[in-house]
Amino acid sequence: MSAASLAMITLDSADPARLAAFWAEFLGGRIIHETDEVVVVSTDRGGIATCRVPDYTPPTWPAGDKPKHMHLDLAVEDKDAAETEALRLGARVAENQPGGDTWRVLLDPAGHPFCLTSIPLGWPAIESASSTED
Repeated sequence: MSAASLAMITLDSADPARLAAFWAEFLGGRIIHETDEVVVVSTDRGGIATCRVPDYTPPTWPAGDKPKHMHLDLAVEDKDAAETEALRLGARVAENQPGGDTWRVLLDPAGHPFCLTSIPLGWPAIESASSTED
């Protein structure tokens, strides 16, 4: 028996409503709770909350004064199509792209890095693809 279950992932932001709208549309979810301080998005695979942080500063990618603490890896069927949709919704392409053709790094509207990959879910596939990038 586990001690805990994942409830959701929470991302800091200066504008939680804008960030939640991005993730809701990009992941095909819906906003289920909204205040000025917190917005919660529900998807068929889990939840993402966005939380207002005073004087929010986006993380830097891949290093710098405010290095990322975590990021999302999103499985997609078509990286180009997913990137186009993310850009339409307000994301931008990260300058640093360390994953070759395996991963594509984008930044959400609040500057959080996230990766698009066509690798099927599961560690053996990820380990196999990672070893070919070296």
